[in-house]
Amino acid sequence: MSAIKETIDIRRSPSEVFTYVTDPTHLPDWQESAVSVRPLSAEPIAVGSKVSVTRRIGRREFSSTMQVIDLDPPRSWHIHGIDGPVRGDVQGTIEPLGDGERSRLTLSIDFEGYGIGKMLVPLVVRPHVKKEIPRDEQTLKGILETGTAT
Repeated sequence: MSAIKETIDIRRSPSEVFTYVTDPTHLPDWQESAVSVRPLSAEPIAVGSKVSVTRRIGRREFSSTMQVIDLDPPRSWHIHGIDGPVRGDVQGTIEPLGDGERSRLTLSIDFEGYGIGKMLVPLVVRPHVKKEIPRDEQTLKGILETGTAT
């Protein structure tokens, strides 16, 4: 299957968007399924860093470890799940728009299923994420454009 891809324009510079969106501690602020994040590596985040992310899908919570594969500030990043039955693969790109005070954020998300995850990915995970990502991007846009990002 092909990756789920969504794009949104944000009235913030690429460096501001990149700094916020690649800080895993912000995930629960803008991703509705993210319940908590626990860094497993020293900060700041770098290639090789790992975080444990707990997500709620339906009534169940699932934790998985994500590892940073690539960071190219303020243009792109790539993280990949390294454990659990469902392993996400997330790539993000940020393009400057106009005078550089606006950005175009594109998120591309795909999944690999292992064991029971092979059934969960097409039946539960992909449909859930496909609905959630546009809402998450709107929430992120609101946070960044209103200046409530910390």
